[in-house]
Amino acid sequence: MTTTPAPAPQTAAPHATRPARFARLVPAGPVLRRLSLLTLLNAFGRGLVFPLMVLYFTRIVGLSTTSVGIGLTVAGLCGLFAGVVAGRLSDRYGSRPVLTALWLGCGIVMASYTLIDSYVGFLLSVICFAVVNQSSSGVRSALYAEVMEPATRGEGRAHLRMVTNVAMGLGGALGMLALQADTRGAYTMLLLANAACFAGAALLVWRLPVRRTVAQCVAESDAPVSSWRAVRDLPFLTVTVLNGILVLQHSLLEIGLPLWISQNTDAPRWAVALIAVLNCALAALLLQTRITRSVDDLPRAVRAMGRSGLLLGLACLAFALTAGLSPLWAVVVLVVGAVIQVFAEVLSAAGGWTLGYALADARAQGVYQGVYYSGFSAATMAGPALITLTAIEHGTAGWIALAILFGAAGLGFAPAVRWARRDGDWRGEPGYQSPGTAGGAGRP
Repeated sequence: MTTTPAPAPQTAAPHATRPARFARLVPAGPVLRRLSLLTLLNAFGRGLVFPLMVLYFTRIVGLSTTSVGIGLTVAGLCGLFAGVVAGRLSDRYGSRPVLTALWLGCGIVMASYTLIDSYVGFLLSVICFAVVNQSSSGVRSALYAEVMEPATRGEGRAHLRMVTNVAMGLGGALGMLALQADTRGAYTMLLLANAACFAGAALLVWRLPVRRTVAQCVAESDAPVSSWRAVRDLPFLTVTVLNGILVLQHSLLEIGLPLWISQNTDAPRWAVALIAVLNCALAALLLQTRITRSVDDLPRAVRAMGRSGLLLGLACLAFALTAGLSPLWAVVVLVVGAVIQVFAEVLSAAGGWTLGYALADARAQGVYQGVYYSGFSAATMAGPALITLTAIEHGTAGWIALAILFGAAGLGFAPAVRWARRDGDWRGEPGYQSPGTAGGAGRP
């Protein structure tokens, strides 16, 4: 089987004008432009409320920090496996109507936050939001499979990730104004604005043109398909777990490093903000799209995940070295480790997108993406406790343990993907390049 090579990136001529260079930030395809707009709305709304949710529940509603933490944990557990059910619904009824309904539900629940006046109301609201919001992740990924061509899907998702980072940054900047005002009115305004963003994004989803639905894949296939095959697909579940381990890096960046810097190093506290800005700038504007272009088939995705795990291990060792260094050298080593971590992050994102689609049954894409993103949710929940129990509690030994965990996970992708490829020929979409096919790609 031969495959159509991915189109070469359209680079500007040396004498290109400045507007032409900036025009490359706007996607050429109408579908990706629509996806960019709805992603912009969704991410901007999340950025508005991301820095203030806990403070709203504690300072405005009047709940204790402990009760809020317990409630959010319970909500996360309730939403953990909801994505699998939502994925099954998207396979049956289509990803567009299901995602539209889920995002409208997110908007309604977010608006209800403004009415919370008791712990019972808080618990019901956050559980409902966790269920519909976590369900939407896998369905959204299934939607990308329906509306974007496989050859351009990776680069498209890289562009959408850039849009997400920029939009959340802008929303977060406005959210800080509400934190400064610290009034119920300011918080309420941003909560309702986020609800409106969910509703606007949902309406844009409904207008997307579908390339190829799951129902069409099933109709074109001679082999029977089980609606719940993903939950029994051991090779795919193995890849999901390995990917979830690499996802732990986000907890390392958001929770582990701030605690480590403040408690275990002599680095100034502004180093936390420096690393966060560096991560966003490199990942969103310089690296993600470029690296994703080079991870366009299954063997390259496996190599990317392996390199990501090893780089994460190297970053952990760099962070461990900062204990006991002078403030200047601590900042220098932290920056080196952070740059290594950014490369690991973009490699794992690009490789993870390719694996998530290529190893899924195209006839049950919704359920497969729901299972895959349940691994994200599980890692997000377990990450803070794991990072704290290792690096923060045990210092250098804990960082070494994390380095071994990340490295082993990265190296585990090659045998896991070989297992998945031997499991059957139904995986992936027609025309998707698999190991050993055209283009000289060998087995990973």
